Amino acid sequence: MSGYSAFARYYDELTANIDYRKRGEYFHEIIQKYKTTKENILLDLACGTGSISEVMAQLGYDVIGVDNSDEMLGIALDKKYDSGLDIQYLCQDMRKLDMFGTIDITICALDSINHLASLEDVRKVFENVAFFSEQDGLFIFDVNTVYKHRHILADNTFTYETEHVYCVWENTLDPETAEVKMQLEFFELEDNGMYSRSSDGFSEKAYSEEDIEKLLEESGFELLAKYGDDSFAPPEADSQRIVYAARCIRNGQKM
Repeated sequence: MSGYSAFARYYDELTANIDYRKRGEYFHEIIQKYKTTKENILLDLACGTGSISEVMAQLGYDVIGVDNSDEMLGIALDKKYDSGLDIQYLCQDMRKLDMFGTIDITICALDSINHLASLEDVRKVFENVAFFSEQDGLFIFDVNTVYKHRHILADNTFTYETEHVYCVWENTLDPETAEVKMQLEFFELEDNGMYSRSSDGFSEKAYSEEDIEKLLEESGFELLAKYGDDSFAPPEADSQRIVYAARCIRNGQKM
């Protein structure tokens, strides 16, 4: 995983189409459906620029946001300053999660699990979440599907234009593994009318439902539900995103 230094500067502008309030309320509804504990300590894992952290705090959770990018967290802290919400942010690699205490609810949104480079990395994250979860604590996360990698992201190129930046997003699909390498070129309009150029790149891995569910079980979680495309319906063959809800049934052991 990279630090996403260039991407961080433009992330919110390029994802302005995401309704973070609606997404936070969707997670809140899942939490209320399965929550059995009284406490509301919520870990927003791979929180990025803090948009969902802000929503969850507004919904009454005691939020801790964790991300591995200083640049992303800098923007999150600016939002916290503006909103006045009591959110704690930590700069950590989620494969090496280290909390001060136990967590009641963990969420991990917007395909952050896909940014992990291997199943072993996914295992480390699941084991860490289990280790720091309260007994019966919830773990809710989403992943982009193999279908989305092969048929939507694929070898496609996307362009985005906002008031301040023009972005060319070029994907390269590995047909054997369904890994998608992403190269981003940013052209930012300067005050003098000229454009400055910067680049960033990362990759996403697609993990099968079978692998995800096996790792959850081995890490100490009970699968409660899985939903397709931010709904409350089961995933379909052409679902682009799956949301998993799991409960920690024993504290995990770090390997």
